[in-house]
Amino acid sequence: MEKLSGYLRSIASGDYTLDVRDNVEGELSILKNEIYKVTLMLSEQSVLLQQDKLRLTDAISDISHQLKTPLTSMLVMVDLLSQPELPNEKRSEFTRNIRIQLERIEWLITSLLKLSKIDAGTIHFKKDQVRVEQLLHKAMEPLLIPIDIKELSVEVDGDAEVAFIGDLNWTVEALINLLKNAVEHSHDGGSITIQYGENPLFTEIEIADNGQGIAKEDLPYIFKRFYKGKNAGDSSVGIGLAMAHSIITSQSGTIDVSSYPGKELGSISNFIKV
Repeated sequence: MEKLSGYLRSIASGDYTLDVRDNVEGELSILKNEIYKVTLMLSEQSVLLQQDKLRLTDAISDISHQLKTPLTSMLVMVDLLSQPELPNEKRSEFTRNIRIQLERIEWLITSLLKLSKIDAGTIHFKKDQVRVEQLLHKAMEPLLIPIDIKELSVEVDGDAEVAFIGDLNWTVEALINLLKNAVEHSHDGGSITIQYGENPLFTEIEIADNGQGIAKEDLPYIFKRFYKGKNAGDSSVGIGLAMAHSIITSQSGTIDVSSYPGKELGSISNFIKV
């Protein structure tokens, strides 16, 4: 018992390397084995906690980097706006740019808050019957203006009765990010194709565009947070696809991507399957 007390004190101080097990029969031996099991569990939790701390440090570093650029830009423009001799045209341009940067920061913070809630497991995803036709209609609404500006054609093909069990609002959030990515990477006058269907095992939604494509070396990482591929736009922060991935996988779904860079206009170059 004295040895066990010393063993437990060592564990309390953070030393999980000791092994108290023995092969002797009896209740004391059973107790030693059970204590060792708890030691292993505490050791694993300590490793996971350290990994969480490292991920948190990396996330804070990434967030700081993403916020630093627009904040620096706005500070410069604010200084220029304070100059009385600044032409009205430039004043209007700087004011508009500041608004764009503020909207970008707002979107980034909102997205990160949503992701943190998903990571913490504090979001309760509903399990309702969701019709894919309704899902796509709600996801397309916020993107109608940029689609119109770029004169994109959107073709939707699927059975109106196709449905799945999930959370409508959160899945809409995921689809908005996927469609937004397709719109941003499509050429003016390009096309986006959405096909959906179901079989006895799952419901499937395919979103394809004929943009510039994704480099082969970027494909394994595009769903990672803050990852920006070679063809990412200047305004991209690498969070939209990561959020879509988290929302879909949290509902026991899967999301995959294929790309065929260098194809001529009219062919599928970006292909995302949910």
